Amino acid sequence: MGTFTRSEIEGGLKRLGELAQVKGFHIQLTLVGGAVMVLRFDARPSTRDIDAVILEPREARLVRELAKRVADEFDWTEDWLNDGAKGYLVGISDGPIVFQSPGIEARAPSMEQLLAMKLSAWRDDVDISDARRLLQEVGQDRKKGDVWQSIEPFIVKGDELTAQYAFWDLWENLYGTD
Repeated sequence: MGTFTRSEIEGGLKRLGELAQVKGFHIQLTLVGGAVMVLRFDARPSTRDIDAVILEPREARLVRELAKRVADEFDWTEDWLNDGAKGYLVGISDGPIVFQSPGIEARAPSMEQLLAMKLSAWRDDVDISDARRLLQEVGQDRKKGDVWQSIEPFIVKGDELTAQYAFWDLWENLYGTD
């Protein structure tokens, strides 16, 4: 499986929730990266994987075991649901629910935190495109300094300079020099 569309993401998460209910627990996730760009913003048609932080149950291996079953059932790779983006998370902000079904709830972090993650990663055209879309949401009718202050606490240590240059560049492209 190369990419996951909205309906595939929702189908996989729904099945994960069903399996959790059978086992008698409820899953809480924070989704980040491409899955949020697909589910919350319709910013692109698909994502390579579903990056998530498992908040509940505390024993994350329970969710990983169920995710493997979903992978087998749907003929997906075992890492379809993974925590590969956690290195770009500085804390976890509480954003909106992006998916909910019996047995499972998935939230996004705040838009400011998502933008900080994209600016910290800044790897390819997809990150740049996602960051531009997020800055359009976050920056509307706000001053550049105020927006930077709202995302700065979420910037990964060591990536501050890259993130700041990326932010300035995007801001200038979207809103001009002020």
